[in-house]
Amino acid sequence: MQMADMTRACGELVSLAEACERIAGGGAWMVAADERQLRELPRGQWIGGTIPYFMAADGGVTSREGVFLKPIELPGGAPSICSYDARDIHQVCSDAPENGYTLLILPAFSDVHSEFARNAPNFEDMFGKPLVGWISGVHLDDLGLHRPATMDGSRCVLDPLHAVAMHVPLPADMYASVDIVNGMVQGSGDRIRFRETGFEAGDCLINDVPANLADYLDACEADLKLPLVADYCGAAINVSLKGIDRAGRKVSFYAPVFEGIEYRFAEAPGTLPAMAADEGKDASFSCNCILNYVYGELEGRRTGRFTGPMTFGEIAYLLLNQTLVHLSLHRI
Repeated sequence: MQMADMTRACGELVSLAEACERIAGGGAWMVAADERQLRELPRGQWIGGTIPYFMAADGGVTSREGVFLKPIELPGGAPSICSYDARDIHQVCSDAPENGYTLLILPAFSDVHSEFARNAPNFEDMFGKPLVGWISGVHLDDLGLHRPATMDGSRCVLDPLHAVAMHVPLPADMYASVDIVNGMVQGSGDRIRFRETGFEAGDCLINDVPANLADYLDACEADLKLPLVADYCGAAINVSLKGIDRAGRKVSFYAPVFEGIEYRFAEAPGTLPAMAADEGKDASFSCNCILNYVYGELEGRRTGRFTGPMTFGEIAYLLLNQTLVHLSLHRI
């Protein structure tokens, strides 16, 4: 396969006119673009989400004009597209094909985003069927002005309340695998536990002593670019810090912290590992975190051959932060 074909298989950033032409020509697609571009796309077999940040073939780029298109390979037949809200998102894996995978897009800061983030580990079939995806967002200058949204291409209605999923069947001689690239390593500093699961926290336990997290962060002049990291049986899971409400003495996060789980801050510098030029050449889908884009200064820089949206959160079964998520298809 030529480099151009590899890039197209993983997805690429194209003009609105080219995106319209390809979608109108048929096939199945995943789309990422600024909301103004999404509104202009024709109806078709696609799912999309709002975001103006991308890892393109030539490197990281911010674009309100481009449209990222990821063609969906369909060796196992036609996919199904479903929308979910906070009441039925628990069905996302039980709705998936017995052999295949699901690509899921959730609108940031919505009820369905919160429900998935908090309770996905308990969803039926959650770890039995491959699930990948991302959290839609907005330009950072537009936070509070525009709402992240998703779109079901069969209806072409911008939706800030519903998740959208494409369930993709695979033939019996193929399977999908999900992987993450995480540059964060749990540090050896103070142990932090929380009394409640949620996207914000104040009171907590630090080395088993009652404390307030906002006060603690100020006192130790913590680097807010470094996430909290939990060790789940050898897998490092990040929770990135969104900000400190000093008046309310609370800290907000981009993913929930879980009650009873032990966290420590990541070791510096907390960036993605260096990648070989051909790393990611076999990926069928990938996405990366907007915080990696900003903190890691990825504009104009490549991450191997991985291409895709730079998002407000990544999904590899569970909601993740500051990671690169990718899916690959294999033949048995």
